[in-house]
Amino acid sequence: MTTIKLLILVLVWATSVWVSAQEAAGGDVDAAIRALEHQWVEAQSRRDNGALNLIFDNALVYIEYGKLVSKGDYLSKVKAAKPGSSPITMEAMTVRSFGEAATVIGTYRDNSTKSGKSARWRFVDTWVRKTGGWMLVPAAEAPVTK
Repeated sequence: MTTIKLLILVLVWATSVWVSAQEAAGGDVDAAIRALEHQWVEAQSRRDNGALNLIFDNALVYIEYGKLVSKGDYLSKVKAAKPGSSPITMEAMTVRSFGEAATVIGTYRDNSTKSGKSARWRFVDTWVRKTGGWMLVPAAEAPVTK
């Protein structure tokens, strides 16, 4: 085998290994972010501000009903909420990672409406990988209308 053919073979093999590693890493990000989204819902249902504090970045800005809500305001609202089972049912989510950041676009059902009917919401969350792990930075939600 000539040297050039051997070199090409080695380059093709190295490239395929690198692409496979990137795909695996992307899958790990997807799984980690999905797990954090579910941890958020579970911690909120338990009114566990300690767990939420670990997930939310200090610079968190949450858009709820068109209003900007800080991390402190959000945690105060969770603390004041009535205890009970999780009124939120997560639905479809799409995670897209961009290096040290990831976005989640998805929907959920809120089963705690006053009318007794569940309401669907669409959300967009942005996560950033920091020294301590993935942290939620901005997040927004809006009702799904027909």
